[in-house]
Amino acid sequence: MRPAVLLTVCTVTAGALLVAGCGSQNAASSPRAASGSPTCAPRPPADGTASGPKRDQVVLLDQGCGASPSARTEFQVTNTETEPLTYTITFTFLDNSGRAMDNTRQTVANVAPGRTVQRTVEPGRGEGGRVRITQVRAVPADEAPATSAECPRSGMRVTADDGDAAMGLRAVGLHLTNCGTGVVRVNGYPSLQLLDETRKPVTGVRILDGTAEISTGGPDTSPSPVTLQPGESASASLMWRNTTMSGTPVNAPYVRVKATPGAPPVVVTPELDLGTTGKLGVSPWSKDKPRTR
Repeated sequence: MRPAVLLTVCTVTAGALLVAGCGSQNAASSPRAASGSPTCAPRPPADGTASGPKRDQVVLLDQGCGASPSARTEFQVTNTETEPLTYTITFTFLDNSGRAMDNTRQTVANVAPGRTVQRTVEPGRGEGGRVRITQVRAVPADEAPATSAECPRSGMRVTADDGDAAMGLRAVGLHLTNCGTGVVRVNGYPSLQLLDETRKPVTGVRILDGTAEISTGGPDTSPSPVTLQPGESASASLMWRNTTMSGTPVNAPYVRVKATPGAPPVVVTPELDLGTTGKLGVSPWSKDKPRTR
């Protein structure tokens, strides 16, 4: 992945044009420009380069002027591939000294091939409102996880959570919700295919039935039939260690998931940093307990 780059905010002098991220307008129209005081402070890129505020197919366009945290940042996404893609972009907001203050994710759904779309991201907390693109993930639009307000034709919504990490042990939860009107039945383990940063299949990693070999936390739970009525849900866990010994570490940002053998695939982004362990454990689907009010 290419390094994140900070957006450079423009400087203004009397009679000059605003050209770096503030559009084209005469600086004399600014109430402060007549006195010779700058309305924008120069902000060099985080890595000291002048390559521009872009990462992958995402470009920061306009962060507004000045240090006001109320300024919004415009960005655009261009799909240079041959199929519609749904993008999830992570932005990091920084204060005036360059410290990370907040992160936010924004999804831009179903961008057609060759299409460029423009959006706005709100600043986080802290001074200055500076922003950088931390990460970009893109999945085929017809395999993107459904939002909580959507229900796929299958009636099965599959998502992944943000996971947990401790002492090199990683765990991410897969969640299956019956958002339809019929009954959903699952039995056994979700079907997984690991994908690299270009969404090509990752080889050389064993996908284990069960997580005991990874966690050493006791025997595995045996798979059993799970019946989900509308509104009910089930969960499974992905578990791995990021230990690195000899060899080349394996990273699989994407995982293509099928809840059942005949279910349509969904691509989630658990960011698997598998080190050189060569294995990933997966637990069977287990019905979630009803939430108590």
